[in-house]
Amino acid sequence: MEKIGRTKVVELLKSEAFDTTVCVKGWVRTKRGNKNVNFIALNDGSCLANIQIVVDVANFDEELLKKITTGASVSVVGTLVASQGQQKCEVLAKEVELLGEADPNTYPLQKKGHTLEFLREIAHLRPRTNTFGAVFRMRHHMAMAIHDFFHKKGFFYFHTPIITASDCEGAGQMFQVTTMNLYDLKKDENGSINYDNDFFGKQASLTVSGQLEGELAAMSLGSIYTFGPTFRAENSNTPRHLAEFWMVEPEVAFAEIEENMQLAEDFIKHCINWALTHCEEDLKFLSDMYDKELIERLNFVVNNNFKRLTYTEGVAILEEAIKNGKKFEFPVFWGCDLASEHERFLVEEQFKSPVILTDYPKEIKSFYMKQNEDGKTVRAMDVLFPKIGEIIGGSQREEDYNKLETRAAEMGVPSKDIWWYMDTRRFGTAPHSGFGLGFERLLLFVTGMSNIRDVIPFPRTPKNADF
Repeated sequence: MEKIGRTKVVELLKSEAFDTTVCVKGWVRTKRGNKNVNFIALNDGSCLANIQIVVDVANFDEELLKKITTGASVSVVGTLVASQGQQKCEVLAKEVELLGEADPNTYPLQKKGHTLEFLREIAHLRPRTNTFGAVFRMRHHMAMAIHDFFHKKGFFYFHTPIITASDCEGAGQMFQVTTMNLYDLKKDENGSINYDNDFFGKQASLTVSGQLEGELAAMSLGSIYTFGPTFRAENSNTPRHLAEFWMVEPEVAFAEIEENMQLAEDFIKHCINWALTHCEEDLKFLSDMYDKELIERLNFVVNNNFKRLTYTEGVAILEEAIKNGKKFEFPVFWGCDLASEHERFLVEEQFKSPVILTDYPKEIKSFYMKQNEDGKTVRAMDVLFPKIGEIIGGSQREEDYNKLETRAAEMGVPSKDIWWYMDTRRFGTAPHSGFGLGFERLLLFVTGMSNIRDVIPFPRTPKNADF
């Protein structure tokens, strides 16, 4: 076969170099035709669209053409010509090489609709579908948007450990990491496991957040962000929870809660603008197929200032709505952890804009959040979105050593596990703030998908660690 460099489908479809010889490689989506001509729709994952390959049957071996079925991988050399169809160009095949067959009797992605539930069972093949090609290209673009935003603002990308000996959230829902033989665990006289011979010589777990280490970095580099996998051993089988997911966590020295809120609003608007600008084809497909209001909702967030109010004001609004006949599944009272339905009411019905709630009761927030003068609330902030509820959670961090030590003790966080974290309050402490964004929650919002298992390539959920 004539050696000629491969051109991706996304480039071919933009090209106007008609009557030139090109090489394209990809997977067959469909093949149709008659005894004289075959039409092969070829996709290589570089974009949503296929390129049409026109095959003059008389010029090719019949047995070869029989093997070119849906899912097969082929290399085609041919002439790029203007097309009379929907696309402006197609390829007239001169040479076709079958790179890999796909048995039509067993290849599960035949030309028909497949449910998202079925596709989760074949997660190794689902990126070949239009839906997941679009979702995973958008996942890439959102990662690029995140790096672009922080880099241009002078933040440093900081890598925090995935294996840790501290529980950042104090929630205890951590996956243990060990090299010990689980069938023969050594225990001390109290029946506690002895970790002396374990790899790290102490109990170690997968991280639930990079925040604490991120704070250490912010207190020297000024502005940092982490972006990496985190793990929660939370037995939640819902469309919003994963056991392994990605988190984006900026931390900024000398920033107080107001600057933190502005950073969160600017950040999320940048990401959504990036999707609208760089993912037009994939967004249109996902909107047509899954969520007709998707693009309208993205523009809604970009074009509206985020409404800011305190938790206390939010609860008062919700209580007033209940008095006026609004029904909620979960009760509302000062001190409750607001449910998604409450958050969405504030966004979708009350203010018709994204909402940033601040100053939450200290009892429902983590030990590291800065305490307000009232002794009841902390400088926490949650960004609430339509259809999703909370998408970002953050706070100004408590910089006072004594207050932080007291609060950690009240919440049962052992001082021996966070001595290094406390040191930043002993040596040159300063106000600082940060927040966390669950990357997959952002992806749910920008893709219009309704289940978080469908925006990560290989979801990890209770009783599921396949692929």
